[in-house]
Amino acid sequence: MFLRLLYQSFRRQQRRKLLAGIAVMLGVAVATAMMAVAVSVGDKINRELRSYGANIVVYPEDAALNVRIGDQQVKPASSGAHLQESSLPKIKGIFWGHNILAFAPFLYTEVEVNGHLIPVAGTYFAKALHYGSEEFTAGVEKLYPWWKLEGSWPDDESRNVLLGSRLAERWKKKIGDSLYLSGNPVHVTGILSTGGTEDNEIVAPLSLAQALAHAPDAIDKIYVSALTKPEDAFARRDPEKLSPADHDRWYCSPYANSIAFQLREVFPHARAEQIRQAAQNEGAVLSHISGLMLLISFAALLAAALAVAAAMATTILERRHEVGLMKSLGATASSIAALFVSEASLLAVAAGLIGFLLGDIIARSIGSAVFNSPINVSPVLLPIVLFLAWLVTIGGSAAAIRRALKLNPVMVLRGDVLRGDA
Repeated sequence: MFLRLLYQSFRRQQRRKLLAGIAVMLGVAVATAMMAVAVSVGDKINRELRSYGANIVVYPEDAALNVRIGDQQVKPASSGAHLQESSLPKIKGIFWGHNILAFAPFLYTEVEVNGHLIPVAGTYFAKALHYGSEEFTAGVEKLYPWWKLEGSWPDDESRNVLLGSRLAERWKKKIGDSLYLSGNPVHVTGILSTGGTEDNEIVAPLSLAQALAHAPDAIDKIYVSALTKPEDAFARRDPEKLSPADHDRWYCSPYANSIAFQLREVFPHARAEQIRQAAQNEGAVLSHISGLMLLISFAALLAAALAVAAAMATTILERRHEVGLMKSLGATASSIAALFVSEASLLAVAAGLIGFLLGDIIARSIGSAVFNSPINVSPVLLPIVLFLAWLVTIGGSAAAIRRALKLNPVMVLRGDVLRGDA
């Protein structure tokens, strides 16, 4: 009898059930898409933000020692004041080596040009390196894709250079001109504009800068772009004070601090630090986007619950005689409630399944439109989505079901107006 009543309810009220089901389906679809995006958005946005430059810098430990004598600031000169270029391939050998998206070494020196000392920044442009059997490319072309270049990049083994845009304007130089750096002839292949100090510098291949500085195998800084996890309280803890279990967890988490710690293991007597401004901005962006997605999901589910509540209120009004007859025949409040809850549960499961599939389509579309790669909804989300659909449907039906349980069968069967406490 219970199953028959359940079947007749869906057969006789197809329109009401369809409208409620569509509301739940759309709400669940939006929530599913937002959850899928939230799961994937961290890595995808992090990769997008990494295209704007480095988030970790490595430099010699001695470079951080500043000694002030009177009004003069002095930095110690020692063999430890430089990092070794030959150690650069080992960066890919750290635990989170696959998270290193790009890096570029820099060596800074000064040369005499037309009687003036001009800063020179030596770096890799697109140099092929090897670590074991792995071949990869390092350099500013990949690290700073937003740099504006008029002309062409120099070869890393050539004696060609780039001129900063302000320097080129001041000297009236153009692409194809020649310069003499401390008496050494070089060829200008491009004019570089970055909006930074490079606009007033000569940017040269690292090998050329080392020759000009008489410092073979030397580099001053390494800028690293790494795919990292947003910083939290655990990331900021001192690894030296952690228990072995917590240290392993910290070391094996892709925090900027833990990757910097691993880079210090590659370069003895070096310091590696995250660039705070970049890391904090990334965390803030991800936090705001996650909050926005949560708000959209909540609004969609709330709208679905309100639609279900309206549909169920109308349903109870139409079925008040049925409820009154059931009560007059001896049906208990729990059996009547079970009937309506079963109807809502079946509706929730059907709408939830369809909403999950629709949410997968929406997530793929968002991924393709925003990140140029589809976002797949994990099957693990299905139980969560079905529970949300059930919660929304039951929540929207609760007031109507409670009103149905308060119906007075005598008043209803006599045809009097609907009263909740008669």
